[in-house]
Amino acid sequence: MKTIVKSVILLFAMLMIGCGGKKEEKKDEGFSVQRKKTSTEQPVEANTPSDKASERVDLTTKGVGPIKSVTLAPEIDQEMASKGKEVYDQMCLACHRIGKKFIGPPPNGILERRTPEWVMNMILNPQEMVQQDPLARDLLQEFNGSPMSNQGLTEDQARAVLEYFRTLK
Repeated sequence: MKTIVKSVILLFAMLMIGCGGKKEEKKDEGFSVQRKKTSTEQPVEANTPSDKASERVDLTTKGVGPIKSVTLAPEIDQEMASKGKEVYDQMCLACHRIGKKFIGPPPNGILERRTPEWVMNMILNPQEMVQQDPLARDLLQEFNGSPMSNQGLTEDQARAVLEYFRTLK
């Protein structure tokens, strides 16, 4: 019995020694590729303006459409803003969410980035805006080519929506 156990141990040891040395031989004989590690991080310049149209600030352009001038009172007209919220909830909420990107950009803070005329022209005249206004074209591209549909709002409804936007921070 002892002889069998010794024979099995000896056979096992010989197998281990015999297999161990061939690993390096295979490595030398086979094909191998040595790759350099590359960094996937891109250097970011400090204080660079955003390339996103939705974050770009343009307080000079009035856009393309019927609205040439809008005068905003210092105080928000709460009654008009309330009507604007109703219109927004009914006509705009399918694509725009307050505080986050959705199908279209979020409306909060829009008057810190756009003129009131531009906002109203975009609401009233989205097709021509995308065709003729560079910022509207950039927004279309940023939001995966999802064009803003013309909801057929009146100027009064668009003005009420604009007043509602003034209440959003």
